[in-house]
Amino acid sequence: MKVTVKVLVIIFLIPLAAMPQQKDSLTKKLDSLNIKWDSLQSRISNDNNANSYDPAKIDFKTYFTLLADDFKQQATAPFHIKKKDWLKVAGFALLTGGFALVNEPINDFAIKLHKENKGLADISHYVTNFGGAYEVYAIAGLYAYGLIFRTQKEKTTTALATHAYITAGVSSTIIKYLAGEQRPYYTDPNSLRQGPIFHGPFYPFTKGGDAHAYSSFPSGHTTAAFAAATVYALEYKNKPLIPIISYSAATLIGLSRITENKHWATDVLVGAMLGYLSGKQVVNNFHRYSRSKNGKGINQSISINLYYQNSQFLGGLVYKF
Repeated sequence: MKVTVKVLVIIFLIPLAAMPQQKDSLTKKLDSLNIKWDSLQSRISNDNNANSYDPAKIDFKTYFTLLADDFKQQATAPFHIKKKDWLKVAGFALLTGGFALVNEPINDFAIKLHKENKGLADISHYVTNFGGAYEVYAIAGLYAYGLIFRTQKEKTTTALATHAYITAGVSSTIIKYLAGEQRPYYTDPNSLRQGPIFHGPFYPFTKGGDAHAYSSFPSGHTTAAFAAATVYALEYKNKPLIPIISYSAATLIGLSRITENKHWATDVLVGAMLGYLSGKQVVNNFHRYSRSKNGKGINQSISINLYYQNSQFLGGLVYKF
Protein backbone atom coordinates (compact mmCIF):
# COMPACT_ATOMS: atom_id res chain seq x y z
CA MET A 1 0.00 0.00 0.00
CA LYS A 2 2.78 2.45 0.95
CA VAL A 3 4.66 1.64 -2.28
CA THR A 4 1.52 2.26 -4.34
CA VAL A 5 0.99 5.63 -2.72
CA LYS A 6 4.62 6.63 -3.41
CA VAL A 7 4.29 5.60 -7.05
CA LEU A 8 1.08 7.64 -7.45
CA VAL A 9 2.72 10.65 -5.85
CA ILE A 10 5.67 10.36 -8.26
CA ILE A 11 3.34 10.08 -11.27
CA PHE A 12 1.37 13.17 -10.30
CA LEU A 13 4.52 15.18 -9.64
CA ILE A 14 6.30 14.33 -12.92
CA PRO A 15 4.80 17.33 -14.79
CA LEU A 16 6.11 19.62 -12.06
CA ALA A 17 9.68 18.53 -12.69
CA ALA A 18 9.82 20.48 -15.92
CA MET A 19 8.63 23.68 -14.24
CA PRO A 20 11.13 26.26 -12.93
CA GLN A 21 12.14 25.57 -9.35
CA GLN A 22 10.83 28.17 -6.88
CA LYS A 23 12.00 28.64 -3.34
CA ASP A 24 9.50 27.21 -0.91
CA SER A 25 8.10 29.36 1.82
CA LEU A 26 8.78 28.34 5.41
CA THR A 27 5.19 27.18 5.78
CA LYS A 28 5.48 24.91 2.72
CA LYS A 29 8.78 23.50 3.95
CA LEU A 30 7.30 22.65 7.32
CA ASP A 31 4.28 21.06 5.66
CA SER A 32 6.47 18.96 3.37
CA LEU A 33 8.48 17.75 6.35
CA ASN A 34 5.31 16.55 8.03
CA ILE A 35 5.71 13.32 6.04
CA LYS A 36 7.87 12.25 8.97
CA TRP A 37 5.33 13.25 11.59
CA ASP A 38 6.80 14.44 14.84
CA SER A 39 3.96 16.17 16.56
CA LEU A 40 2.57 15.04 19.93
CA GLN A 41 3.40 11.42 19.31
CA SER A 42 6.43 9.30 20.07
CA ARG A 43 7.73 9.62 16.52
CA ILE A 44 10.28 12.40 16.76
CA SER A 45 12.78 13.94 14.43
CA ASN A 46 15.98 12.21 13.41
CA ASP A 47 17.93 14.82 15.34
CA ASN A 48 17.77 13.19 18.75
CA ASN A 49 20.54 15.33 20.17
CA ALA A 50 19.02 18.69 20.95
CA ASN A 51 22.44 20.22 21.33
CA SER A 52 24.08 18.90 18.17
CA TYR A 53 23.01 21.77 15.96
CA ASP A 54 23.94 25.38 15.45
CA PRO A 55 20.76 27.13 16.67
CA ALA A 56 18.98 28.95 13.88
CA LYS A 57 17.87 32.49 14.53
CA ILE A 58 14.16 33.12 14.95
CA ASP A 59 13.20 36.49 13.52
CA PHE A 60 9.79 38.16 13.90
CA LYS A 61 8.22 36.51 10.83
CA THR A 62 9.68 33.07 11.56
CA TYR A 63 8.49 33.26 15.16
CA PHE A 64 4.84 33.60 14.16
CA THR A 65 5.10 31.16 11.25
CA LEU A 66 6.45 28.47 13.56
CA LEU A 67 3.85 29.35 16.19
CA ALA A 68 1.02 28.94 13.67
CA ASP A 69 2.47 25.61 12.55
CA ASP A 70 2.71 24.48 16.19
CA PHE A 71 -0.98 25.21 16.64
CA LYS A 72 -1.82 23.27 13.48
CA GLN A 73 0.27 20.25 14.41
CA GLN A 74 -1.09 20.07 17.94
CA ALA A 75 -4.68 20.40 16.74
CA THR A 76 -4.34 17.66 14.13
CA ALA A 77 -2.08 15.31 16.11
CA PRO A 78 -4.96 13.15 17.50
CA PHE A 79 -5.89 12.25 13.92
CA HIS A 80 -2.40 10.87 13.25
CA ILE A 81 -2.13 8.46 16.17
CA LYS A 82 -0.99 5.00 15.14
CA LYS A 83 -2.09 1.73 16.67
CA LYS A 84 0.98 1.37 18.89
CA ASP A 85 0.37 4.84 20.30
CA TRP A 86 -3.12 3.88 21.42
CA LEU A 87 -1.50 1.58 23.97
CA LYS A 88 0.20 4.59 25.55
CA VAL A 89 -3.05 6.53 25.47
CA ALA A 90 -4.84 3.64 27.14
CA GLY A 91 -2.12 3.33 29.77
CA PHE A 92 -2.33 7.02 30.64
CA ALA A 93 -6.14 6.82 30.74
CA LEU A 94 -5.88 3.98 33.28
CA LEU A 95 -3.42 5.99 35.35
CA THR A 96 -5.74 9.01 35.30
CA GLY A 97 -8.66 6.80 36.24
CA GLY A 98 -6.69 5.49 39.21
CA PHE A 99 -6.02 9.02 40.42
CA ALA A 100 -9.69 9.88 39.93
CA LEU A 101 -10.61 7.25 42.51
CA VAL A 102 -8.53 8.99 45.17
CA ASN A 103 -9.15 12.62 44.21
CA GLU A 104 -11.11 13.45 47.34
CA PRO A 105 -8.74 11.75 49.85
CA ILE A 106 -5.76 13.51 48.25
CA ASN A 107 -7.63 16.81 48.38
CA ASP A 108 -8.56 16.35 52.06
CA PHE A 109 -4.97 15.45 52.96
CA ALA A 110 -3.58 18.48 51.11
CA ILE A 111 -6.02 20.87 52.81
CA LYS A 112 -5.12 19.46 56.22
CA LEU A 113 -1.40 19.93 55.55
CA HIS A 114 -2.02 23.49 54.38
CA LYS A 115 -3.98 24.39 57.51
CA GLU A 116 -1.65 22.78 60.03
CA ASN A 117 1.69 23.99 58.57
CA LYS A 118 2.05 27.74 58.16
CA GLY A 119 5.50 27.43 56.62
CA LEU A 120 4.22 24.98 54.01
CA ALA A 121 1.24 27.24 53.34
CA ASP A 122 3.55 30.21 52.70
CA ILE A 123 5.77 28.19 50.36
CA SER A 124 2.74 26.77 48.55
CA HIS A 125 1.33 30.26 48.00
CA TYR A 126 4.64 31.55 46.65
CA VAL A 127 5.16 28.56 44.34
CA THR A 128 1.64 28.71 42.92
CA ASN A 129 2.13 32.42 42.15
CA PHE A 130 5.42 31.60 40.44
CA GLY A 131 3.46 29.26 38.17
CA GLY A 132 1.30 32.16 37.05
CA ALA A 133 2.52 35.60 36.05
CA TYR A 134 5.89 35.12 37.73
CA GLU A 135 6.81 32.40 35.25
CA VAL A 136 6.42 34.91 32.43
CA TYR A 137 8.90 37.16 34.25
CA ALA A 138 11.34 34.26 34.54
CA ILE A 139 11.12 33.53 30.80
CA ALA A 140 11.57 37.23 30.02
CA GLY A 141 14.61 37.31 32.28
CA LEU A 142 16.22 34.39 30.45
CA TYR A 143 15.61 36.12 27.12
CA ALA A 144 17.15 39.33 28.48
CA TYR A 145 20.20 37.29 29.51
CA GLY A 146 20.53 36.09 25.92
CA LEU A 147 20.29 39.65 24.62
CA ILE A 148 22.82 41.05 27.07
CA PHE A 149 25.41 38.33 26.60
CA ARG A 150 24.52 37.75 22.94
CA THR A 151 24.02 34.01 23.31
CA GLN A 152 21.81 32.70 20.54
CA LYS A 153 21.06 29.49 22.42
CA GLU A 154 19.29 31.27 25.29
CA LYS A 155 17.34 33.57 22.96
CA THR A 156 16.20 30.69 20.75
CA THR A 157 15.28 28.43 23.66
CA THR A 158 13.32 31.20 25.35
CA ALA A 159 11.41 31.87 22.12
CA LEU A 160 10.54 28.18 21.96
CA ALA A 161 9.45 28.25 25.61
CA THR A 162 6.99 31.03 24.79
CA HIS A 163 5.65 28.93 21.88
CA ALA A 164 5.05 26.02 24.24
CA TYR A 165 3.60 28.33 26.90
CA ILE A 166 1.15 29.90 24.43
CA THR A 167 0.03 26.76 22.60
CA ALA A 168 -0.34 24.74 25.80
CA GLY A 169 -2.24 27.61 27.43
CA VAL A 170 -4.70 27.85 24.54
CA SER A 171 -5.25 24.07 24.50
CA SER A 172 -5.75 24.04 28.26
CA THR A 173 -8.27 26.89 28.13
CA ILE A 174 -10.32 25.24 25.39
CA ILE A 175 -10.47 21.94 27.30
CA LYS A 176 -11.39 23.78 30.52
CA TYR A 177 -14.55 25.28 29.10
CA LEU A 178 -15.50 22.11 27.26
CA ALA A 179 -15.13 20.00 30.41
CA GLY A 180 -16.68 22.47 32.84
CA GLU A 181 -15.25 20.72 35.89
CA GLN A 182 -16.13 22.23 39.25
CA ARG A 183 -13.19 23.40 41.34
CA PRO A 184 -12.67 21.71 44.73
CA TYR A 185 -13.19 24.93 46.74
CA TYR A 186 -16.51 25.78 45.08
CA THR A 187 -20.04 24.68 45.97
CA ASP A 188 -22.48 24.81 43.08
CA PRO A 189 -25.81 26.32 44.18
CA ASN A 190 -27.52 24.26 41.47
CA SER A 191 -26.04 21.00 42.71
CA LEU A 192 -25.27 19.74 46.21
CA ARG A 193 -22.99 16.96 44.97
CA GLN A 194 -19.42 16.91 46.19
CA GLY A 195 -16.19 15.80 44.54
CA PRO A 196 -14.96 16.29 40.96
CA ILE A 197 -18.01 17.08 38.85
CA PHE A 198 -17.89 17.62 35.09
CA HIS A 199 -20.81 19.83 34.04
CA GLY A 200 -19.97 19.88 30.35
CA PRO A 201 -19.42 22.69 27.83
CA PHE A 202 -20.26 26.27 28.80
CA TYR A 203 -22.17 25.24 31.94
CA PRO A 204 -21.77 28.54 33.86
CA PHE A 205 -23.05 30.50 30.87
CA THR A 206 -26.26 28.50 30.82
CA LYS A 207 -26.78 28.06 34.57
CA GLY A 208 -25.25 31.32 35.72
CA GLY A 209 -22.28 31.65 38.02
CA ASP A 210 -18.54 32.23 38.07
CA ALA A 211 -17.03 30.72 34.92
CA HIS A 212 -13.67 30.44 36.69
CA ALA A 213 -15.25 28.09 39.24
CA TYR A 214 -15.93 25.58 36.47
CA SER A 215 -12.50 25.60 34.84
CA SER A 216 -10.68 23.08 37.02
CA PHE A 217 -9.75 20.50 34.36
CA PRO A 218 -6.92 20.55 33.43
CA SER A 219 -4.67 22.70 35.60
CA GLY A 220 -3.57 25.68 33.51
CA HIS A 221 -0.67 26.53 35.83
CA THR A 222 0.67 22.97 35.61
CA THR A 223 0.19 22.80 31.86
CA ALA A 224 2.15 26.01 31.27
CA ALA A 225 4.85 25.05 33.76
CA PHE A 226 5.51 21.65 32.17
CA ALA A 227 5.36 23.11 28.65
CA ALA A 228 8.18 25.57 29.38
CA ALA A 229 10.08 23.04 31.52
CA THR A 230 10.05 20.47 28.71
CA VAL A 231 11.54 22.95 26.24
CA TYR A 232 14.45 23.76 28.58
CA ALA A 233 14.90 20.11 29.55
CA LEU A 234 15.14 18.98 25.92
CA GLU A 235 17.28 21.86 24.70
CA TYR A 236 19.74 21.49 27.57
CA LYS A 237 19.62 17.75 28.06
CA ASN A 238 23.42 17.62 27.81
CA LYS A 239 23.42 19.46 31.15
CA PRO A 240 21.60 17.05 33.50
CA LEU A 241 21.04 19.65 36.21
CA ILE A 242 18.80 21.80 33.99
CA PRO A 243 16.19 19.08 33.24
CA ILE A 244 16.16 18.18 36.95
CA ILE A 245 15.57 21.80 37.99
CA SER A 246 13.02 22.40 35.22
CA TYR A 247 10.84 19.39 35.96
CA SER A 248 11.22 19.77 39.74
CA ALA A 249 9.98 23.36 39.56
CA ALA A 250 7.07 22.35 37.33
CA THR A 251 6.15 19.49 39.68
CA LEU A 252 6.16 21.81 42.72
CA ILE A 253 3.86 24.20 40.86
CA GLY A 254 1.48 21.34 40.13
CA LEU A 255 1.48 20.16 43.75
CA SER A 256 0.88 23.72 44.97
CA ARG A 257 -2.33 23.83 42.96
CA ILE A 258 -3.58 20.91 45.06
CA THR A 259 -2.45 22.31 48.43
CA GLU A 260 -4.01 25.66 47.49
CA ASN A 261 -7.29 23.77 46.92
CA LYS A 262 -7.52 25.07 43.35
CA HIS A 263 -7.36 21.71 41.55
CA TRP A 264 -7.92 18.00 41.88
CA ALA A 265 -5.04 15.55 41.46
CA THR A 266 -6.33 14.45 38.04
CA ASP A 267 -6.32 18.08 36.86
CA VAL A 268 -2.63 18.35 37.70
CA LEU A 269 -1.73 14.97 36.18
CA VAL A 270 -3.45 15.71 32.85
CA GLY A 271 -2.10 19.26 32.82
CA ALA A 272 1.45 17.95 33.25
CA MET A 273 1.05 15.54 30.34
CA LEU A 274 -0.55 18.18 28.12
CA GLY A 275 2.29 20.59 28.86
CA TYR A 276 4.95 17.95 28.25
CA LEU A 277 3.48 16.99 24.88
CA SER A 278 3.14 20.62 23.81
CA GLY A 279 6.74 21.39 24.75
CA LYS A 280 8.02 18.30 22.96
CA GLN A 281 6.11 19.16 19.79
CA VAL A 282 7.45 22.72 19.77
CA VAL A 283 11.06 21.54 20.13
CA ASN A 284 10.69 18.90 17.43
CA ASN A 285 9.10 21.38 15.05
CA PHE A 286 11.93 23.85 15.55
CA HIS A 287 14.56 21.19 14.94
CA ARG A 288 12.90 20.32 11.65
CA TYR A 289 13.00 24.00 10.74
CA SER A 290 16.63 24.28 11.86
CA ARG A 291 17.70 21.30 9.74
CA SER A 292 15.84 22.73 6.77
CA LYS A 293 17.47 26.12 7.32
CA ASN A 294 20.92 24.52 7.44
CA GLY A 295 20.25 22.38 4.38
CA LYS A 296 20.00 19.22 6.46
CA GLY A 297 16.27 18.77 6.25
CA ILE A 298 14.33 15.98 4.68
CA ASN A 299 14.42 17.32 1.15
CA GLN A 300 12.20 15.74 -1.44
CA SER A 301 12.76 16.37 -5.11
CA ILE A 302 12.10 14.85 -8.52
CA SER A 303 14.37 15.15 -11.52
CA ILE A 304 14.02 13.77 -15.05
CA ASN A 305 17.09 12.83 -17.09
CA LEU A 306 17.14 12.19 -20.84
CA TYR A 307 20.26 10.87 -22.54
CA TYR A 308 21.27 9.10 -25.77
CA GLN A 309 22.92 5.66 -25.65
CA ASN A 310 23.24 2.74 -28.08
CA SER A 311 21.29 4.52 -30.83
CA GLN A 312 18.30 5.21 -28.60
CA PHE A 313 17.02 7.80 -26.17
CA LEU A 314 16.76 6.68 -22.54
CA GLY A 315 14.87 8.46 -19.81
CA GLY A 316 15.38 8.37 -16.07
CA LEU A 317 13.39 9.53 -13.08
CA VAL A 318 15.11 10.23 -9.75
CA TYR A 319 13.04 10.71 -6.60
CA LYS A 320 14.98 11.88 -3.55
CA PHE A 321 13.42 11.60 -0.10
